Parts: sequence; C-alpha cells; structure tokens
Amino acid sequence: MIFPALSRLDGGTMSKLTSQFASPIEAMLEYRAALGLSESTLNASLIKFDRYCSEHYPDCSVLTKELALEWLSVRGSGSVSGDASAIRQFSRYLTAIGQEAYVLPDGFYSAKSTFMPYIFSDIELSMFFRAADALPDRGKTNEVVIAPVLFRLIYTCGLRPNEGRELLRENVNLSSGEMLITKTKWKKERTVVMSADMLALCNKYDARLSPEREYFFPRCDGEPYTTTQADRLFKKCWKTANPGVTGLPNVRIYDLRHRFASARLNRWLDEKRDLNAMLPYLSAYMGHKTISETAYYVHIMPENLVKSAGVDWKSLNALLPEVNV
Repeated sequence: MIFPALSRLDGGTMSKLTSQFASPIEAMLEYRAALGLSESTLNASLIKFDRYCSEHYPDCSVLTKELALEWLSVRGSGSVSGDASAIRQFSRYLTAIGQEAYVLPDGFYSAKSTFMPYIFSDIELSMFFRAADALPDRGKTNEVVIAPVLFRLIYTCGLRPNEGRELLRENVNLSSGEMLITKTKWKKERTVVMSADMLALCNKYDARLSPEREYFFPRCDGEPYTTTQADRLFKKCWKTANPGVTGLPNVRIYDLRHRFASARLNRWLDEKRDLNAMLPYLSAYMGHKTISETAYYVHIMPENLVKSAGVDWKSLNALLPEVNV
C-alpha cells in the first residue's frame, strides 16, 4: 500500500515509490502519521532518495554509509540538513525493525549550515587561476595585481577569506614565508607557513606595491577589500574561467579553504596515513577550535569511502557534535 500522504506531493498526483526501500519508507511514514507526527518534509526528502536509488541502485536494499553519503552529495535542491535528517530517521527506523542500515551521526550536517561546500577539481582550479592571471587592467583598482595572489594564498594556506583579505603586511615575513594570522574566527592567533613557490609569488607581488602600506592586499585607498568586493572579484574570475557556461555551480571564496583541506586529506589517504593521528596537525594549521571541525572534512569526501580503509569511522563519528561551517 502506498501511504496516502504521498499523494499530496507533485500537485496531488500519486508519487509511486519504486526502489527496494519503497515498503519500509511507506511503513515508516504510516507509523509516524499514526503517532500524529508531521511527515511532509520527510515525504519530499525520501521520495527524492527513492527516485535516486531506483535510477542508480535498483537492486540495492541495504542503506549503507556509501549510499547515504553519495546521495547527500548529489541530492540537488532543498535543505541539506532536512534531507540528512530524513535519512537519519529512516535509517533509525530500519535498525529498529531489525534491518541493517548506516545511521548518520547527529550533527553530521548542521541545521545552521545553508550550503554544501563545492570542492574544485584540479582542472577547475587551473582554469580559475588562469582567469585570475588574465584579468584586464583597467587602471582604477588593484584587483588585477591582487586577485592572482590573494586567491592562491587563501587556497595554498587554507585560510579563511577574511584572514587573507585583512592580512597585515607587517605580519608577513617575506624571507621565511611565515605569516601571523590575527584576524581569526576564535580570536586565537596562529602562524602559517607558505610553500616556496607561494613565497616567491608573494615577493614578486610585494615589490609592485608600496612598502608603506598597512594591509598586504589593499584597495587603492589603502583599506582591505570588503567581503562583498572580494566575493565579486572571485565570481568574476570564476565566470571568466567558464565562458558561455550556463548553470555554473554557486561557488564562494571559502570553497578554496575546503579544497585545501580535501586535497591534504586525499594525500594522506594515498600515503596510507592514519587520519585520526594527522587531524590535530591539520586542525592547528587551519585554526579550528575543535578537532570535530576538522573531522567534518573527512565526511564530505564520499569519493574516497571505498579506498579509505585507514579511516577509523567509529572514532571520527565520535568527534562530530554540531558543526557550524
């Protein structure tokens, strides 16, 4: 029997479930309705999940970690926290009736988080930086000089966008490559070291601007770029890198930081490192307040789940309270 509540979706048309999870989804919704619980949000999320499984995994009848994370990474529009909550409740229902299922940890996706990080591919990064290097020089701003260096520094050092924008020149050691990051989220200063090629680029860039400036990346008036100005410049480079492409992913400067963390974790996985042992180093480098913030990045890497035998998921899940991105 198809649960009647499903017929209220799609303009009143009966939405038939066709995956191997159809029966337990219907049974769970029927059970919740009998308890007087709201089912509208769950309906929409679980119908999307059912359609995805029916199309891509028609023979799959076990809700595994790989399936749950893969779907959440490609699920399309809507609230990711709502979809995550629906999958969590469904998996709990499955385990309650004696079926095997992976239960998404509480706080895996924060209810306060309104976006999913976009992880740039190597090709996309290369195209983006080529576009930043080729910005037209209009002579009215410093953006043609600043964009290639600012965005590379944020990416290669895993900085928060404001930590790059508001970086003081006196806090950059152009001999050792050390940077003192003071404009931090948690008011906790830290030292970050550039790579050799990033240091060479910064030296070349610094020679083009006044040595008396206060900020390392100033506007023409000497003040740091605002969030809006930097974001506008970032998206200008992104669009320039993808001429004529419609429906481009909505990217943000912060996604460069996500890409940095993802790339580092990927490298450690390839080197068969123990991620639980390495996370404290990455956490300190990125200026996270808790290890749980760093562990979040492991969970947005579904493409590595199959080969990540070195990941102690039980330990990592224990590190995940509510995480605000």
